[in-house]
Amino acid sequence: MTPTRVFAIAPVGEIDRSAAWYERLFGRPADRRPMPGLADWHLTETGWVQVFQAPEQAGSTLLNLEVTDLDGALAELAGRGLTAGEVQSGAQNVRFAALHDPDGNRITLIENPVT
Repeated sequence: MTPTRVFAIAPVGEIDRSAAWYERLFGRPADRRPMPGLADWHLTETGWVQVFQAPEQAGSTLLNLEVTDLDGALAELAGRGLTAGEVQSGAQNVRFAALHDPDGNRITLIENPVT
């Protein structure tokens, strides 16, 4: 098996409220709204994030997004009204900070200088 694309799916309670929040996160509207209850952002050619209305599963996602400049990304998000938690450090100079969507799905921004 050779997958050609990866979809990260965040189940949410109410699609319109959550799509608006993810628009602020990504700085743009969804690339597609292919069906009721679904919005997706094409972040790379082969990596997409989908927000899917599934109230019974909302809040269960852990989504990690690598960024080249964590401080810059956090400042950009703050300008859009989104605030992450405290910046933490990991091994090999990795830095990260997390924020949560309206349903509690955790989005962690990771700056990884060793990739």
